[in-house]
Amino acid sequence: MFGLLPMILIFILLLPAFFFLFYFNIAAISFTKLGLSPQGAMLLFTFSLIGSVINIPVSKQKIVVEEKPQMVFPFLFYYPPRVRHQVIAVNVGGAIIPTVFALYLLTSGKTPLVPALISTTIVTLATNAMARVVPGVGISLPAFIPPLVAVSSALLLGGESAAPIAYIAGSLGTLIGADLLNLHKIKNIGAQVVSIGGAGVYDGIFLVGVIAAFLAA
Repeated sequence: MFGLLPMILIFILLLPAFFFLFYFNIAAISFTKLGLSPQGAMLLFTFSLIGSVINIPVSKQKIVVEEKPQMVFPFLFYYPPRVRHQVIAVNVGGAIIPTVFALYLLTSGKTPLVPALISTTIVTLATNAMARVVPGVGISLPAFIPPLVAVSSALLLGGESAAPIAYIAGSLGTLIGADLLNLHKIKNIGAQVVSIGGAGVYDGIFLVGVIAAFLAA
């Protein structure tokens, strides 16, 4: 019994590593079905994970945090509104890398343009309808929505090109529908940093590459 307890503790400690290796292998298989070499699939997976913690600021604007009455008595007391800066950033792993790879697939000559655009439009509409602006946090989206809608539309429209269409539609459609079409609402959420492709939508975009390609191929 004494020897069994350390083995159980070691197994529990190593369990996250086992899950990560299993997830890594599935992701590598999925990306190779998109036409990448095993080395390229590993690099895309690694850079996507590392890039998820990198946000590149692209703009900054002032937002009103608390606005009090400007005057209690005319020309005697003035209470200026309290403001702070809100930074809009682009997430490397959730926006830049998926967009670059999706455009590569779209312009490679192996992906039919019309089905890809229709699927992207479908995912855009679905993610825009499901995305929620959470005050103080940002934009939230259930992670299963992008791959589910992308796979369904790609299987219906893509035929043999279902895998790249699923990735293109899932990544670009999610960014457009969940993030870009909700940018006009960000002043009201109170978050100091709003990351396009980060936080609430990164999981959905990343799962597109893993699940959508794996299921659609």
